[in-house]
Amino acid sequence: MALAAQQSLVDLADVRPGQKMLVHAGAGGLGSTAIQLAKHLGAYVATTAHTRDIDKVRDLGADEAIDYTTTHFADVLNRYDVVLDSLGPASLEKSLTVLKPGGLAISVVGPPDPAFAAQLGQPLLKPVMAVLSRKVRSRAKRLGVRYSFFFMRADGAQLKALAALYDAGTLRPVLDRTFNFDETLDALAYVEQGKANGKIVITH
Repeated sequence: MALAAQQSLVDLADVRPGQKMLVHAGAGGLGSTAIQLAKHLGAYVATTAHTRDIDKVRDLGADEAIDYTTTHFADVLNRYDVVLDSLGPASLEKSLTVLKPGGLAISVVGPPDPAFAAQLGQPLLKPVMAVLSRKVRSRAKRLGVRYSFFFMRADGAQLKALAALYDAGTLRPVLDRTFNFDETLDALAYVEQGKANGKIVITH
């Protein structure tokens, strides 16, 4: 998740000090890392989270924590530079409305856009991905904002740089549960059921 946060915030969004960023699902694996990295980059960070996780995301560094069980983020946020969405179409569509002109909405769950075909080195797929993302790109254009699909790529140098941030305490992992080695199947089921709210650790 740290590599995904690095590539989406730094390589794709080029987050700068003083910018405003919305991170959805701030208590999750990607969200919890993205909050910390965005703060490290100097951004003002808002996030959405369940009531039980509000204190957790604030502890991670969120400047504004929105309890999605009582408040809709689109009713209270506006003129953001970047949104990182990991929830899906409904959240993404609303996220476009909280961006300032020229702002960028990044989705890690789709739909894929033509730039993703270029990233894959498959230019023949560009028309297909253009169709898949036509609705969200058209809406973004009408609102004067941008949309980009994100898919993580392997990068050893970036992993090394991120490891240094963890070693320095700038970033810290968020743990959910620890399983014994003989409970590995239970751990996998826990993750597959979407119950994990942070990293899962398996010990000997």
